[in-house]
Amino acid sequence: MFRRFSTALLVSCMATTAWASEKTLLVYGDSLSAGYGLNDINQGWVQLLQDKIDQQHYPWNVVNISISGETTAGGLSRLRDTLETTKPNLVLLELGANDGLQGIPLKSFQSNMEQMITLIKEHDSDIILFEMQIPPNYGPVYTKRFTHTFALLGDQWDIPVIPFFLRGVAGNPSLNQKDGIHPTAKAQPLLLANVWPVLEPYLQED
Repeated sequence: MFRRFSTALLVSCMATTAWASEKTLLVYGDSLSAGYGLNDINQGWVQLLQDKIDQQHYPWNVVNISISGETTAGGLSRLRDTLETTKPNLVLLELGANDGLQGIPLKSFQSNMEQMITLIKEHDSDIILFEMQIPPNYGPVYTKRFTHTFALLGDQWDIPVIPFFLRGVAGNPSLNQKDGIHPTAKAQPLLLANVWPVLEPYLQED
């Protein structure tokens, strides 16, 4: 996944924090949440999430601080400032895919995730993790352990884990861009459908 940051997206998202009467849901991810390759950022699953929240009249505002190409190391380096700026009630932590694709040692990957979870909890924010998977050509041992790390973190920290975020999308040429990695606009509602069942109970809480 290629590293690209949309300044316009950040400015737009940060502006929405002015809605002080609403709770804040922070999407903290990589290109899958940044809308990489889409013609219009409003086609992305994160915007579709805000639309659905509005339709359901839940008092939540979505802030999307996602960067294409982001790793857990990069995410960790900017997380404290992001939390202090956005003050989220809930964080959707969608990171790790780039670590796997780069073959980053699992101990480093897990340590970065644990440190991010610790920071988020220190800010009294709830967390939902996104399970990611990588292609089998990275070797069965690394591939299996990489995916299992998300379950381990969920159990260790007692936080929910969304089953494979790209479920129903990965490996389908008609739902992915030419690089075979990034979902098309057509796939975005399916990504939201993978997130919604785990997320909605949090949105319903007073």
